[in-house]
Amino acid sequence: MSYRHVVAVSAVLAGCLVTAGAQAPVRSGGRPNVVLIVTDDVGYGDFGSYGAPDVRTPNVDSLARDGIRLTDFYANGSTCSPTRAGLISGRYQQRYTIETPLPGPGPRGERGLTATGRSLPQLLKNNGYATALIGKWHLGYAPAQSPNAHGFDYFFGFKSGYIDYYMHTGGNGEPDLYENDSPVMRDGYMTDLITAGAVSFVERNAALPFFLDVAYNAAHWPYQPPDLPSRAPGNARHMQPHDDGTSVRSQYVAMLERADRGVGEILRTLERLGLAQNTLVIFTNDNGGEWLARNEPLFHRKQTLWEGGIRVPALVRWPGRIPAGRVSDQVGMTMDFTASILAATGTAVPDSVRLEGVNLLPILEGMAPEVERTLFWRNVTPHAQRAVRRGDWKLLVDGGPNGPELLFNLRQDVGERHDMASQRQDIARALRPLLSAWEADVDAEAKSTEARLASPADRR
Repeated sequence: MSYRHVVAVSAVLAGCLVTAGAQAPVRSGGRPNVVLIVTDDVGYGDFGSYGAPDVRTPNVDSLARDGIRLTDFYANGSTCSPTRAGLISGRYQQRYTIETPLPGPGPRGERGLTATGRSLPQLLKNNGYATALIGKWHLGYAPAQSPNAHGFDYFFGFKSGYIDYYMHTGGNGEPDLYENDSPVMRDGYMTDLITAGAVSFVERNAALPFFLDVAYNAAHWPYQPPDLPSRAPGNARHMQPHDDGTSVRSQYVAMLERADRGVGEILRTLERLGLAQNTLVIFTNDNGGEWLARNEPLFHRKQTLWEGGIRVPALVRWPGRIPAGRVSDQVGMTMDFTASILAATGTAVPDSVRLEGVNLLPILEGMAPEVERTLFWRNVTPHAQRAVRRGDWKLLVDGGPNGPELLFNLRQDVGERHDMASQRQDIARALRPLLSAWEADVDAEAKSTEARLASPADRR
């Protein structure tokens, strides 16, 4: 099967799932609100509902109790900008040449996700939704790449990949806190400021259908726990295990627990305002955890295409639609949430958008059977890797296009310890051409887009 055939099958699948979702009973209360909560650099096993023994996350875990927990969900990329580009566009981020974390402001910081009028928040805004991003953006600094340009009515947060939790400075040491496109000054711990901004937005828009993207920077470095600012050299540098006076797991845990407290405040606000029953809440993470995270039972971490770098927690709560307490091993990816949100809100999607994610809600609601997926990833730096998962099988090309091919059955070997390439050459022969065809497809579109954006006619 070629990549084009995979795309065709995915399109049919998306149509079938949307149709199945349309058959669900219409609930009173009108169009649902959507709250999407994304944490940063948190490990797959860092929540109680995913087995964490040393972290108290009762609020995040309540979403598993009251909704569904996904065991085989993936980020679009192994780092932040790529995954966020996949979410906003609903497509593979390689099509926009966003494959690494974007640099800070300045001459090298001109790259980003340029607004096209077809992003997730813009489509929701076109459908009458109030839209907001509170927290991390990391998809560009220029006005044409800003959250507001992409359709967010309101933005409060930062544009860098990380921020000092107390000083609110980015990687270059300069202030990096914005309200819409204007720099602002605020006192407080960044996690708490994000929570307060999210709660305020819900309160202001309780009478409207709204889409709220809450993008916590916890538990991304610098490892600055609440009430105890880091005094590391440079303050925002990434402390490594070998550094003198390095960070410790307990600091990371305190940061994550503060974010969980914020999730609780947001959920209680929905309850207090009578909005919980008509609100779809989605919780996930942008990539695998860093060295202080717990990625068990997966292997490796952020910046790699081993499972520990791309498999992430994912919880979905929608009262009256998604049965409580369910667990599903349906394979999914960040950009599936894009398609699912658009479907749940009844938002029209022009053909030109060409979504590559699929609406998973009929499956999560129990109205459609689980389906086999074929998903792709690529890292270009610092670990050059390529990967494809189809069904239970994953082919990982480690170390560049001509690197060794490793084959794993993830249902039997989630820790990726047993390479099956020598025993199942038939599967490797089936998967490698799909991966090559996908790369050729996304690269051809990216090249065409870059040429168009560079043309004088397009710049006018």
